[in-house]
Amino acid sequence: MFVTSAYAQETAPAAAEGDTHAGTAVPAEHETFPPFNAATFPSQILWLVITFGLFYLFLKRVVMPRLGGIIDVRNDRITQDLDHAARLKGEADAAVAAYEQELAEARANANKIGQQANDTAKADAESTRKKLEAELEKKLDAAEASIASIKAKAMKEVGTIAEDTTSAIVEALVGGKADKSEIAAAVKSASR
Repeated sequence: MFVTSAYAQETAPAAAEGDTHAGTAVPAEHETFPPFNAATFPSQILWLVITFGLFYLFLKRVVMPRLGGIIDVRNDRITQDLDHAARLKGEADAAVAAYEQELAEARANANKIGQQANDTAKADAESTRKKLEAELEKKLDAAEASIASIKAKAMKEVGTIAEDTTSAIVEALVGGKADKSEIAAAVKSASR
């Protein structure tokens, strides 16, 4: 703890003559802090220049070459990493291009296969349709022939039925038998 001289004077008892007393007074030659003492400035400046020079030489000869080496190594490593990354990017781009080309080829093949399947299905459907139409045409022709024969048969029988009906009506009206040849001639002339 520091005691100021003013405080020491206040609390210190009055000293007697011949009393050896250690006072708190500072000798005159040490009154200022040494770095601020003007008498020591030249030696301080000399030591500052020597220390700065030695520190500069130390930095120039030891520290800076090591830092430069470290920076060069890092720069080389970064350059290698960038080259490696560019090479990998080129490989990735080539792989993507190959993938896209294969995908385009696969799509083209799929479209080709789909078109072939569609064409085959259309051809099969067309041939099946033609077969069915031919069968239906045959059945239609057979049905028309059957209808024509039935119609012809019915038309032949219409004359006979008309003759029978006419002879029955004439017999019912006249009361006697009518001539079949006259009735047949009358039915034929009416059917024209």
